[in-house]
Amino acid sequence: MADFKVLGICGSLRKASLNMVALRACHELLPSGMKLEITSIADIPMYNQDVFDAGIPQAVKRFYDEVAAADGVLIATPEYNFSVPAVLKNAIDWVSKMPNQPFSNKPVAVFSASTGPLGGARVQYDVRRILVQLWGLVLPKPEVFIGGAAAKFADGKLTDETTRKFLTELLTGFGDWIARMQKK
Repeated sequence: MADFKVLGICGSLRKASLNMVALRACHELLPSGMKLEITSIADIPMYNQDVFDAGIPQAVKRFYDEVAAADGVLIATPEYNFSVPAVLKNAIDWVSKMPNQPFSNKPVAVFSASTGPLGGARVQYDVRRILVQLWGLVLPKPEVFIGGAAAKFADGKLTDETTRKFLTELLTGFGDWIARMQKK
């Protein structure tokens, strides 16, 4: 496998976000040949066409550049009210309006953690629907839904071995997906 640069994005701004903890755990679960850099979307202002027309904010330019430079994007997100957190949708909306929007032909993998039993299944389908419309190349499987997440983490670490196995399989599949999509 070639050296792939993967950009990690968390759809939660919570300091103690289980999705961020799971995303950070991916550092140690990555197959060789992949490097994960996690970005923040906390400083991206709410999308407003007037602001866009006046000049793209620096935080949006930074995020655009990070997505564009990555070989793949890994999104970890909670589910808010059966759908996508506003902060994640907002970040995607900003860069989707820019010339040569960076999700086009970009390999993307999504997983979610939730304290509920479904593990954020509904949010993943909405994120996939949004990204496919932007011509993002969303990894079809494996799908990882971390349900009952509060019991799978302790002291800011992922402690559940089954979840670690599922994330490892996702990351391995994502590496293969990036390689496959780059051949096209």
